[in-house]
Amino acid sequence: MRWGILLIAIAALIGCEDNAAVERAQNQLRDVDYPRVQALVEQDLAHHQAGVVKAAQRLAPGFAVADPAAREKQVRSALRILQQPKRGIDEFVASPMSFLAAIGLDGVVLARDREPDRMKGQDFKTRFDVVRQALGGAAATGLGEFYAKDPDAPSSWSILFAAPSLRDEQVVGAVLAGIPLSRLAQRLSRQFRVEQKEGAPVWVYLYKGERLFHWDTPPEVDVLVRDPVARAKALAASPAGYAEKVRLQGELQVYGVFPIQLLGPDVGTIVFRTPE
Repeated sequence: MRWGILLIAIAALIGCEDNAAVERAQNQLRDVDYPRVQALVEQDLAHHQAGVVKAAQRLAPGFAVADPAAREKQVRSALRILQQPKRGIDEFVASPMSFLAAIGLDGVVLARDREPDRMKGQDFKTRFDVVRQALGGAAATGLGEFYAKDPDAPSSWSILFAAPSLRDEQVVGAVLAGIPLSRLAQRLSRQFRVEQKEGAPVWVYLYKGERLFHWDTPPEVDVLVRDPVARAKALAASPAGYAEKVRLQGELQVYGVFPIQLLGPDVGTIVFRTPE
């Protein structure tokens, strides 16, 4: 009888310790991890918004080249140089962006920063509001969807940064940069790894609607955080975000789901960690 009571007391003590650890981890998610993700996103947005304005200024002379072939060659070369250390733009060094492109007054892509160039000739003014705004004279930031060459492959969502190129105070074209949400998730994950103290790893995801973006995360963790229906239901009940506790291979874990309004109404982050 005494042994039974002792075992019950030990189990209760362990349960209390688990609950305290979970509560500490959930507070860490809300008060430390989520603000850190927001700060990193804000930093990237500010850097690329400033960088694309500088790029548009430096690229303006290229839009004036009369010969189409020479213009494309000169513009493509300039787009590459803008991303090189020392010769380029500081905000673009070590950037997670996947492309930098020049767009003519008609909204059609003149060239991007690499070849083969699938963007060349595409009408981005029709597709992306940020391009329309830039060609109207105002820098803009927003989300854009890109479709894969393979129709069965999933599309890609990117943060787009656009700015007008001016000559004699007249718009002569625009410059567009893009950061895929998958690359931003990779950047966040790597930064958290650098900053993380010794111990269990922290996994950082981004979501947009039902889509989940992540890098180098364990499949078993992906399964625990993937359910878009449950996420939408929980966010409807708690629009500012929420935290959950789950078990991974029998061990208690916690994760937090938080919106990032800067990126869009249906975009946010999921941070997964082990209680300590």
